[in-house]
Amino acid sequence: MGRNITFVIKLVTMATIISIARSIQIHHRPICYSTACSTSKRLLKSRICPLWSPSFFICLRQSHSPLTAVTPSHHYSMSTTVSDNNNPLLNNFEFPPFDTIDASHVRPGMRALLKKLDSDLAELEKTVEPTWPKLVEPLEKMMDRLTVVWGAVNHLKAVKDTAELRSAIEEIQPEKVEFDLKLGQSKPLYNAFKAIRESPDWDKLSDAQKRIVESSIKEAVLGGVSLEDSKREEFNKIQQELTKLSRKFEENVLDATKKFEKLITDKKEIEGLPPTALGLAAQTASSKGHENATAENGPWMITLDAPSFMSVMQHAKNRALREEIYRAYVTRASSGELDNTSVIEQILKLRLEKAKLLGYNNYAEVSMATKMATVSKAEELLEKLRSASWNAAVQDMEDLKQFSKSQGAPEANELTHWDTTFWSERLRESKYEINEEELRPYFSLPKVMDGLFSLVKMLFGIDVEPADGLAPVWNADVRFYKIKDSTGKPISYFYFDPYSRPAEKRGGAWMDEVVARSRVLSDDKTSVRLPIAHMVCNQMPPVGDKPSLMTFREVETVFHEFGHALQHMLTKQDEGLVAGIRGIEWDAVELPSQFMENWCYHRDTLMSIAKHYETGESLPEEIYQKLLAARTFRAGSLSLRQLKFATVDLELHSKYIPGGSESIYDVDRRVSEKTQVIPPLPEDRFLCSFSHIFAGGYAAGYYSYKWAEVLSADAFSAFEDAGLNDDKAVKETGRRFRETILALGGGKDPLTVFVEFRGREPSPEPLLRHNGLLQSASA
Repeated sequence: MGRNITFVIKLVTMATIISIARSIQIHHRPICYSTACSTSKRLLKSRICPLWSPSFFICLRQSHSPLTAVTPSHHYSMSTTVSDNNNPLLNNFEFPPFDTIDASHVRPGMRALLKKLDSDLAELEKTVEPTWPKLVEPLEKMMDRLTVVWGAVNHLKAVKDTAELRSAIEEIQPEKVEFDLKLGQSKPLYNAFKAIRESPDWDKLSDAQKRIVESSIKEAVLGGVSLEDSKREEFNKIQQELTKLSRKFEENVLDATKKFEKLITDKKEIEGLPPTALGLAAQTASSKGHENATAENGPWMITLDAPSFMSVMQHAKNRALREEIYRAYVTRASSGELDNTSVIEQILKLRLEKAKLLGYNNYAEVSMATKMATVSKAEELLEKLRSASWNAAVQDMEDLKQFSKSQGAPEANELTHWDTTFWSERLRESKYEINEEELRPYFSLPKVMDGLFSLVKMLFGIDVEPADGLAPVWNADVRFYKIKDSTGKPISYFYFDPYSRPAEKRGGAWMDEVVARSRVLSDDKTSVRLPIAHMVCNQMPPVGDKPSLMTFREVETVFHEFGHALQHMLTKQDEGLVAGIRGIEWDAVELPSQFMENWCYHRDTLMSIAKHYETGESLPEEIYQKLLAARTFRAGSLSLRQLKFATVDLELHSKYIPGGSESIYDVDRRVSEKTQVIPPLPEDRFLCSFSHIFAGGYAAGYYSYKWAEVLSADAFSAFEDAGLNDDKAVKETGRRFRETILALGGGKDPLTVFVEFRGREPSPEPLLRHNGLLQSASA
C-alpha cells in the first residue's frame, strides 16, 4: 500500500510539468457483458486500442464475453463436457471450429451447456471445502468450457457479424448472464474463499494463490453476493439490462458506420487522395456492385471505416467533402433507430443505481475498487496534465493557422475540425519532409511481421513460425502462428486478422485471449495448457497485386497489440485465474503494449522492417531521422485530445446525475471548454460512438492510458540505460523483462512486478525525455 501511494504521488508530481506528446494505442480485448460477474471479471476484460488523438482514428474493440478458452494441442476431457455430434459448440476440439460454427448452433448449444453447468455448480456448492483442490480447481474447470463456447461465439460476432448471429446471442445472453450472476453470488463459494483467507494455511499459499482468493472475495462483493434478497434481485435486473444495453450500443455504432456510403464519380472531388486510398475506394465500390471501378477512373466509394475516413480527413483537398465526412463521423449512432443517446442515459442511470446498491457514491468508485488509482488521484493527474498541455495546444493551432495562411488557404483564419487533420498533415510534411502515404511502400505487412518476429526473438529468445492449417479460421485472410522457446518446444499460439472488412467486422484493433495458460486444465500429456491469443487489426487490405501497405501508425498498432499478446503468451504463471493478462489491475495493463511501440523508433528494428515492397530498398537514413524528429509533433494537441476522453469519462461516472439539469452533451461541451482549443460542433455526438466506456471495459477507466505511460516509458528506459546498440546488454535486459513483466501475470501486484524488473519504483523522467519535455521540466 505504501508503494502504491508513493507511485501516485510521483505520477501527480510528474503531471505538474508534463504536456504528454502523443496518443497511445492498445488493444483491446473483449469484456464480460455481465460486468459484475465475479468469475468472468477475474478472468478477463478486453484490451481496446485507445482513441488516436491526431486523427480521430477510433481504435475500438466491442465488448463481448470474457475469454475464449481452448486447448492448443489436445482435446478437452472434463466433467462439464456436453457432446452433440451435430453441434460443433458441444464437441471436444483442439481449436474452436470457427469455420463451422453458425448461428443455428448458438441456442441449443448454449442451453445444453448452461444446464450442465448449473448442475455442476449445485454439486460444487454441496461438496465445497475451503481448500484449493476442493474449491478453486473445480471452479476453474467448471468455467472453462463456458468461456470456450461463449467466447468463440462472440468472437465470430466481432469479426463475422450476421443478423442471425446477433439474434441468437440476444436471445441466449440473458440466460448466460443469469448463470454468471448465480455463480458470482454463490454464498457457499464466497464463504469458502473467506475461510481460506482466514485459515492457518493462508501463509502457505503462493502469492498468486493469495491474489486469486482476495480478488475472488472482492469481485463477489462487487457482484452483489452480500446484498439482501430484494436488493440482490434488483442488482441482477440491472446487470441483465446493462448487458443488453452494451450490446445494443455497439451494434448501433457498427450499423451506423456501415450505413454511410458516398459514391464519387468525379475525380476532382477527391483530389489529393493518394493512390492507396483511391485503390481502396475503387475496391469498395466494386464490392458494392460497381464491378468496373478502378483506382484511376472510379467510381470511388467513401465510407466511415477507418482507412477510408482517415484518407479523406488527411488528404482530400475538397474542403466540402472533408466537412461532410467529418460531420457524418461525429454524429454516428445519434439519430433515428440507431440513436445511442437514450442507451447512454440508461447505462449511466443503471450504473449509478448499481453503485448505490453496493454502497458506493458513484460508479467511478466501483470502477476504482479494482484499480491502482482512486477517483481523486485520477482526476488530479488529468487536471495537471491538462493545464500543462493547454498552452502548447493553443500554439499548435496558431502554427496551423500561420502555415495554412502561408499556403494561401482561404480557410486559414477560420480553421475548424475538418481542417486540422488535413493541415496538420501538410505542416508535418513541410516541417519534417515526411509524407505518410509516400512511406507506405516501405511498410508492407509481410516485412513488418518479419521484423517484429526478429525483434522478439532477439529480446525474449522465442521463435514465431507460421502454423496455417493447424487451426480453423473464420476468414481466408486470417493467419495462425506458433511460438517456440529456445529449445524448439511450442509454448503458445495466436491468430492474426489484419484487414478491414467493414461489412462484417467491427472497427479498431484489439488483442484477446482464446485460452490462458493453466496447470489445472492441462491434459495427461502436458504439464500445463498452452495459451492462445487473437490479434485483430483493421488496416488497408491488399489492393490489386500489392500487399497491404501500412502507415507508420498502423505499424505502431501492430507492435502495440503484440505487446499485449506477448504478456498473455509468454506467461509462466501456472494458476490459470491470474495467468498472462488476467488479474492485472486495469490501469497497468498498457505497460507491455506501450513498451513495444518504442521499438518502432529503434533504428535497427525500423530498418529491418522498412524495405520497399518492390525494390527491397531500405528506408533512407534521413527519413528515419525525420521520423524520430516528428515523434513529438503537435504534442499539446494530442495530449489534450486523450485528456478530453478521460475527463468526460470520469465526469459522467462520478458527477453526472441522470435526468438532472445537465444532459450528457452538456457535460461533453463543458469538459471541451477546457480540453479543446476549437469548441465541438453543436451537433457533435461523439459520445454516441464512445464504445470504450459504454460497451467496453473502460468505464471510469480511460485515464488508464495515461497512468500506464509512466510505467511503459520507464520500462523501455532500462534498455536505453543498458545501451540499445549493445546486443548482449539488450538481450540480457529483454530476458529480465520476460521473466518479470511478461512472465508473472496477475500473480503479483503490478508495482511489485515493475520493481522486480526495474530495481526501483517508476520515474517520470523517461516519459518526459521520450516526449521532448525534459528540458522544460527542469527549467
